[in-house]
Amino acid sequence: MALTCIFNLYKQCLVFILLPVTAVESDRMSQGRGSAMGAAAAVLGLLFFMLSCEVAQAATYNVGGAGGWTFNVVGWPKGKRFKAGDTLVFNYNPQAHNVVVVNNAGYNSCNAPPGSKVYSSGKDQIKLRKGQNFFICSFPGHCQSAMKIAVVAA
Repeated sequence: MALTCIFNLYKQCLVFILLPVTAVESDRMSQGRGSAMGAAAAVLGLLFFMLSCEVAQAATYNVGGAGGWTFNVVGWPKGKRFKAGDTLVFNYNPQAHNVVVVNNAGYNSCNAPPGSKVYSSGKDQIKLRKGQNFFICSFPGHCQSAMKIAVVAA
């Protein structure tokens, strides 16, 4: 993630600071406004960089890795550090599985509470919210076969 920010800094410094300053400096220097215009362009470029770094820090995770959203995926989150705004991608056969966002009780009991959000595209992308996030497959017997994950996002 830090490497992405460094690359963005390099890219945006060139595009949003150096190029506009070069074009404007030669025209404005004779009028005595070159340094003010250059400073404004530098501040604008730095602001743009900071915003893009914030966006670049969100990560995307394929739930279950190469195997996708399937049985015995319950341990998949172990050792991973999730943040609010990260995206979980659930890849699965939609005729055989689904993804249901549940609360802690729904996770523990393997029962989706009324009103739970159900995903069924087979390529679902779900953004994590801060705190605990719980997901199960509500097809009969699937959650009981460890087709569920609990993810804590900082």
